[in-house]
Amino acid sequence: MPSVVGLLKQHEIAARRRVDGLREEADRIQAELAAAEQEWQEWAIARRRVGTVLAPDDGNIPGQEAVPGPQGEDTHSAPGQAAKPKSQVPVRREGLARSVLSVDYQRILTALADRHRLHQGPLTCQELAVTFGLDAVPANVEALRSKAKRLVARGWLAERQPGRFTLAQGPSGQDGAS
Repeated sequence: MPSVVGLLKQHEIAARRRVDGLREEADRIQAELAAAEQEWQEWAIARRRVGTVLAPDDGNIPGQEAVPGPQGEDTHSAPGQAAKPKSQVPVRREGLARSVLSVDYQRILTALADRHRLHQGPLTCQELAVTFGLDAVPANVEALRSKAKRLVARGWLAERQPGRFTLAQGPSGQDGAS
């Protein structure tokens, strides 16, 4: 009959082998993850650089630049009004189209415009996250809150109740939806 200590040692050895195997697999996955993250960062850098090169904000382009609108039509805006990568939000004014905003900001405005059109009232950032198919985890909600607050500060959105956002009145807002 095998001893208890011998059985325990066999289980310990099997557990150690399993741990070693899992560590090797984790190391392989970590290396694969690092390579994937590096590739992702390189693509993001390439996109930002191309955006910088194509941005009409360098002052060397006279006249007006055509900025593609939401449905592909061209909306004319003065140089420097196009949103740069990393979410610059211009102050809203008469004649300024939503297309000057980055895609993330346009999505927020579109979601709130849909709510307004359907007479459903303001949205919270948690509801926006769910609307966009994101997990309503603090990181996603806070990222949306930061964008919404920036849109409020620049006159694109209103926050009549804390944490509840709706379109601002006026140009490109509820009265003049563009």
